[in-house]
Amino acid sequence: MDYITFYNESGSPVAWVSDDNQSIYLFNGKPVAWICEDSVYSYSGRYLGWLQNGWVWDRSGRPAFFTQDASGGPSRPSRASRPSRAPRQSRPSRASRESRPSRPSRSSSWSSLSGESFFDL
Repeated sequence: MDYITFYNESGSPVAWVSDDNQSIYLFNGKPVAWICEDSVYSYSGRYLGWLQNGWVWDRSGRPAFFTQDASGGPSRPSRASRPSRAPRQSRPSRASRESRPSRPSRSSSWSSLSGESFFDL
């Protein structure tokens, strides 16, 4: 079974979306975020960014990740092979969601958070 993978600006796989189409995990099995409609939230409830056309955009409107089916956005590097996924760890409880701020204009410059640090906010 295939799954959605988030690749960073260098084409390295960083995270993947569970088959529930909501939970986001690192490849070490750690749950790091969840998707509600088209927004991405940390388990602490912090708004991290949004999904659009196969891209994950950070709070500043910069592309942080792309998926295999991404369209538009900056040029994408070649995708590296995905590592094996470790067993999923238990998901923490979801805190109340932070209000989603208005979206800034999208930028073609990559986010400085194009990696696991994206989820640390």
